[in-house]
Amino acid sequence: MVFRWAKEGEAGGARGMKLYDSSRAPNPRRVRIFLAEKGISVPTVQVDLGKLEHKSDDFTRLNPRQRVPVLVLDDGTVICETIAICRFFEALQPEPNLFGATPTEQGLVEMWQRRVELDLLYPIMMVLRHLNPGMAAMEVPQVPEWGEANKPKVLAALDFFNDALAGREFLAGDRFTVADITLLVAVDFMRVIRVALSPTHENLARWHAAVSARPSAKA
Repeated sequence: MVFRWAKEGEAGGARGMKLYDSSRAPNPRRVRIFLAEKGISVPTVQVDLGKLEHKSDDFTRLNPRQRVPVLVLDDGTVICETIAICRFFEALQPEPNLFGATPTEQGLVEMWQRRVELDLLYPIMMVLRHLNPGMAAMEVPQVPEWGEANKPKVLAALDFFNDALAGREFLAGDRFTVADITLLVAVDFMRVIRVALSPTHENLARWHAAVSARPSAKA
């Protein structure tokens, strides 16, 4: 099977390949940053979550879990889940490497990436989905107590990652990886629950300023 995708600056994109995206959601942004780091361009289809387009019959046929992002390949194969999509593109275009080159690097990147997902990004989502009235149609049922229970988890995670970044430039090693992408998106997404870094998070703030300056962060 032949895949073709456009490098940055080229016209067009992957022939027959589509990425179902949503501009305001955190997980699709992780994929966009990943692709920008790779210099890969893929045609996108915007899914309006506010209008519940992810719950439409057409989208549900693509992903019964009704979540974005979704990648549809030339042959109609559907790949869901953020990291699965990123791994697909990493395998197609190994450099620049974002998942680790050696077994040790790969283990460390996976460890830190997973910690960010579970300890920070997931609690942020739970606060938003269970406490914001505007999310009632998406989170059925809303459980306000669960939203409140996740607020201290967000703050504890910020302390943890701040300590982890003491004396190092990137989260999982000596270079930018998918773990940094997930942490960047999580920290930026805290705005939806009105949480910001505190003055005590100086390591995290230094790291955040540096990775936010990368061109890919604008994706």
